[in-house]
Amino acid sequence: MKQIGIGLAGFGTVGAGVFKHLAQNCALLSQRIGLELSVRRIAVRDPKKTRDVKAPTELFTARWQDVVDDPQVQIVVELMGGIEEARELIIRAIGAGKIVVTGNKALLAEHGKELFDLATAKQVPIFFEAAVAGGIPIIKAVRESFIGNHIKSIHGIINGTTNYILTRMTEAGLDYAAALAEAQAQGYAEADPTLDVNGWDAAHKAIILASLAYGTWISPSKVFVEGIEKVTARDIGFAKMLGCRIKLLGIIKADARGAIEVRVHPTLIPEKHVLASVNGVFNALCVHGDVVGETLFYGRGAGQDPTASAVIADLAEAAHALDSKRRDFGFMPHGLYGDCKPLDEILCQYYLRIPVDDKPGVLAQVAGVLGELNIGISSMIQPESDGQSAELILMLHDATHAQVREAIARITALPAVEGAPTLLRVEHFTP
Repeated sequence: MKQIGIGLAGFGTVGAGVFKHLAQNCALLSQRIGLELSVRRIAVRDPKKTRDVKAPTELFTARWQDVVDDPQVQIVVELMGGIEEARELIIRAIGAGKIVVTGNKALLAEHGKELFDLATAKQVPIFFEAAVAGGIPIIKAVRESFIGNHIKSIHGIINGTTNYILTRMTEAGLDYAAALAEAQAQGYAEADPTLDVNGWDAAHKAIILASLAYGTWISPSKVFVEGIEKVTARDIGFAKMLGCRIKLLGIIKADARGAIEVRVHPTLIPEKHVLASVNGVFNALCVHGDVVGETLFYGRGAGQDPTASAVIADLAEAAHALDSKRRDFGFMPHGLYGDCKPLDEILCQYYLRIPVDDKPGVLAQVAGVLGELNIGISSMIQPESDGQSAELILMLHDATHAQVREAIARITALPAVEGAPTLLRVEHFTP
């Protein structure tokens, strides 16, 4: 059987998983694809390090250049992480005519246009299923299965760490700090969880999905990103009272004029919606196409085995691509959609929690500010107060970010308001 040489750049959690499962399921893969995938070279920082997954010593090198330059390697798998060195590796591999498989979401979100322009010019494909949602085949679905659809919207829980934290805050009543500490103790959060909790891990994935869905690379500078660090147990509790759950949601939409919006932020979603029941470290995405309608994808969005599964699927397709002429080298640009909407023009509903003095007339003052800016109140909760301070919890009708930003500034300046209001967005999943 014809052998295809694989080079691994990186042998951490995912790289080791890829090697392990290629060996474990070698016979199955060979029967299904009619080719044998053989790892010929592995680049690591320290070749002498003891590893849980064993590989022949002669495969290891300390230089990723050895992987790219090895004449026996036909497919290069970039699993190093980071930006600049990984970018250099991929550019060199494409220049050498070698197919690239990567799971590097940050690199693709920031340099996707450059890399895919080069891939197209050199007619060398890049495969990247592992970059979004781990073992969930969402890239293939958007790029291939929904190729005949205008994608109306994608709503996704695409970061398992934050979903675990918010689940524990909801189900166990933990505050943010305690839920984060538990996630770290369980191995679901890194020692430095910044990219997860500040929303940018999910944002990188949303940028990739939006770019595929709408045929143009989205600049990270045009994406609204807000993390979960300021979500409190009180907000979780009030959301429950309103029949909602709070999730870190990636939202990708195109309006009737083709203008795109891409945003990631904590979001109140109705308890009856399927995404409200996605708990723990699981991911899920709802994709709405104009032909297919509503679809749902659910599974583990990270971890060694799910991500390795996605990489191996790409390897199988890449092996076939070696002998087949292609028109699509990973990304097909087109001009059917416009640019990203400016943040101030994005329209949605809001949850607003305002700490105020417990005195008559405060609600009227707040409502007056909202009324002046043409922002309606759909519902309100006013919890029991201690006689001195109180809170107003308001659900606001559709308004632009510009309207709400001005409202927050005016409300904060009211003498009866005791501190900065908390603002969260609300999503009802209208197509």
